[in-house]
Amino acid sequence: MIVKGTYFQNDPVNPLVYGDVEITNVPRQRLRGEEVKEGVLCEPVMVGFCGTDNELMHMGSEGRLSAKFPKGTNRLINGHEGIVWVPSENRFAIVLIRGGDSYDPTRYTEDETYFEYGCDGADGLFADKQYFNPDMLLKIPDGYVTNGKLDLSFAKKMVFPDPFSCMLFQLERMEDLGSAHNFRQTMRRLKVDESKAREIAKDEIFDRTVIFGLGTTGMFIGDLILKAHPNANVLFVARSPEDSPKVTYALKTTKAGYLRNDFDSEADLAKAIIERLGGRATTFIGVSGSNVEHRIAFDEKVLGCNGIYNSFSLGPNISFDTMPFGFENHLIFGSINFRQDHMEKAIEMLAKSNYDEIVELIDKDEFISDPMGAYKNKIYSKNAPMKTAVIWNPQYVNI
Repeated sequence: MIVKGTYFQNDPVNPLVYGDVEITNVPRQRLRGEEVKEGVLCEPVMVGFCGTDNELMHMGSEGRLSAKFPKGTNRLINGHEGIVWVPSENRFAIVLIRGGDSYDPTRYTEDETYFEYGCDGADGLFADKQYFNPDMLLKIPDGYVTNGKLDLSFAKKMVFPDPFSCMLFQLERMEDLGSAHNFRQTMRRLKVDESKAREIAKDEIFDRTVIFGLGTTGMFIGDLILKAHPNANVLFVARSPEDSPKVTYALKTTKAGYLRNDFDSEADLAKAIIERLGGRATTFIGVSGSNVEHRIAFDEKVLGCNGIYNSFSLGPNISFDTMPFGFENHLIFGSINFRQDHMEKAIEMLAKSNYDEIVELIDKDEFISDPMGAYKNKIYSKNAPMKTAVIWNPQYVNI
């Protein structure tokens, strides 16, 4: 079937284009052991732009996208955040992005495979029509459809389940690792049994938390940490002015602290972070996409003894001096995944949120007339909003 859509290709000049593209109904499975099923034809309604899209565009310009293409093609239809209309079922749905021949997509192993709609091995949402595994079309809550159309505020929120799910998994992982990493010290310090010590350590790992970077993922994880651990001390570190709309909104929503990175040196920044936290960090979360993250955490010693370093940025290299690293008992991890239960919880939480306030729309005609120009000059420009989305099919939205 030929449809109109945007897609990535290996091309130094035009790695992202809009035009005719052929879609096929590739049978897929959600998890190992489940039935392989043909896809259901859907119509994308609202689609969000993710930083991964921008990274994929750069990879295409450098000729490094071949491993991401669906089998038998030389391009990838992008888009992995959004809501679709399912004509055969007369309903709207959120697409569960990650599936494949694995027992648990957050723990896939070397002999297992995975795919991600719009990211890796499977075409995504930026097309007039697309096929998705019927088991991966998640229901939306009741109350957000009027006269057969989605409420605009709800539709905007539904560009976030993918990154919000990632952050739910990050919270789960940090709690698990913090508990396992520190419970023995907690047992001896507080003279409690193992079960109690694990619960306390799970909470204490967020006593002094640095979130280095303030995009949507950073804001989401700060929000989730403070919802689950109200006594946590969370500090955002970013370059934006304190009175910028992004910072103002993030602090109002999360109740976290903020430190602007306008220091002359990394040493001065590190000193200021430690002073604001009241000590070295118990957890350091890197979401800025810059190499500054690991230098602040390790070289400038912002990350304290027994602390966790959560690398959620794509692109930066991490290095550390093995002598202090070993003696200070640091724990480094990185994983960018989520399960279906994370996404279902994300949909529920987001529906009740006010995160639609940070989504700005780009006109579809403006976007498709020059996709690369839209990416460079608006969606990912220096003055870009926290989140940009496009109404792909306006007949399904109450505008």
